[in-house]
Amino acid sequence: MAIKDSRREYRFATMRRSSMQDNPIDQFRMWLDAALAADLPDPTAMCLATVDNSGRPSQRMVLLKDFGDDGFVFFSNLTSRKATEIISNNSVCLHFSWLSLDRQVIIRGKAELLSREKVDTYFQGRPRTSQIGAWASRQSKVITNRAVLEERYSRIEKQFAQFEIPTPEFWGGYRVSSERVEFWQGGEQRLHDRFCYTLDRVSEKNPKWKIERLAP
Repeated sequence: MAIKDSRREYRFATMRRSSMQDNPIDQFRMWLDAALAADLPDPTAMCLATVDNSGRPSQRMVLLKDFGDDGFVFFSNLTSRKATEIISNNSVCLHFSWLSLDRQVIIRGKAELLSREKVDTYFQGRPRTSQIGAWASRQSKVITNRAVLEERYSRIEKQFAQFEIPTPEFWGGYRVSSERVEFWQGGEQRLHDRFCYTLDRVSEKNPKWKIERLAP
């Protein structure tokens, strides 16, 4: 079959304004719960889009580790490309793709560093192998071969064999604010349902959201 002929109808559900929550975080929680209940692979995976100081975009998958009215949390090496790009421009975009449910969520906001206390609390709760992996990888840096990475992992494993593994100074986390959140539900005949929540900044202390239906 030719790529141009690859398509299917979206029949999982429809979305109406009357059934949606007034707050996008509450709506996101409902959809994430549905993705978890459906036992989808990697339901907390999200695509993080950043731009460099020349305006060139890049994307990668990261894992959502917490969320709430104050934003969406992920963790990363602070010397990575994503971290370098966030320093020059902290406007980012998150994309959740739950295609088995014909659903997508797009979040646009600002990425801000988490406190070291929050980073330490999360890092110390990670599996020990993941902690060692964080120390072993100089994320986004060029290495000659995989053996270099495996040797570094082995060396750090031995170094901390009798100790708790401290949080690396070069490892941290971000919270992405939710300034604009779009929910997409696939529909038949390509008549998808799209609703966009936009933050009303006049009411920032008690956030109110404008909700608009978008053409598919």
